[in-house]
Amino acid sequence: IIMTDADVDGAHIRTLLLTFFYRHMPQLIDRGYLYIAQPPLYKVSRGQSEQYLKDDKALEDFLITTGVRDAVLTLHDGSQRAGEDLRVLVDHARSVRAILNNLARGKYPDYIIEQVAIAGALDPDLLRDQQKAQEAAEQVAAALDENAPEEDRGWRGEANGQGGLRFVREVRGVRETFEIDGPLIASAEARRLNAEVPELQEVYRRPAMLRHRQAEHVITSPTALFETIKRLGGQGISIQRYKGLGEMNPEQLWETTLDPQVRSLLQVKVDHLDTADDLFTQLMGDVVESRREFIYDNALKVTNLDV
Repeated sequence: IIMTDADVDGAHIRTLLLTFFYRHMPQLIDRGYLYIAQPPLYKVSRGQSEQYLKDDKALEDFLITTGVRDAVLTLHDGSQRAGEDLRVLVDHARSVRAILNNLARGKYPDYIIEQVAIAGALDPDLLRDQQKAQEAAEQVAAALDENAPEEDRGWRGEANGQGGLRFVREVRGVRETFEIDGPLIASAEARRLNAEVPELQEVYRRPAMLRHRQAEHVITSPTALFETIKRLGGQGISIQRYKGLGEMNPEQLWETTLDPQVRSLLQVKVDHLDTADDLFTQLMGDVVESRREFIYDNALKVTNLDV
């Protein structure tokens, strides 16, 4: 059983060990004798209650489940979402946020793309019509102003004449210009967002109101809903992140990683020998150039970066 820390350093050590077993003791893998321990990355506590969570997704799920309790979302048409209906909506917001992150990749402001998607303006057919594109740009600019603090307003939107949109504002004497251009609109992620327009417009066309106990929160986008629910779910909860197994005392190590009754183990399997061999050669081999090229091609796709 391979036991390493739950952080990025632990993942690196685990990869080194997997490379060793794959190259020099493949029989252990073939016979199903090699396992990876799955220590939790988080412990959440509320009062006397404690719960261990495996990874970031498990923590998000926990916070969403907790945040949805006692919460009601009232849409612009007066309809309400609560309980399981609200949970479904938050999960949808999480998936939209993931698409936005892949689409933006540090090049485009995700909050602008989000409002463009809500306006239905990622549709290439709409953007080819200059008048409709101009109307959509103005609608997005108005939404950006409505959502921004007063000192950050002043957005202007226009069709750029090349099948895209341009958004401009001047903040504290600095002019900012953002283009929603052809490569973005033609991307697979933009098409996925465009397919979500009916639900996006149903929920976010006008600001909604999230009521949680006695507090109210204005919701203007999927990201706003997702982040607000997560924040509410974390109220009154202590979250401890374990960087490594060495941070646990013996009792915690037994509870989370060693006890056969509750531990989580991942069996190492090699289903595709050619793919596995290419991967180990590229990432762990002696040839630096192919590894450098892999990092260069995939750097902006990373979701778990430890600097």
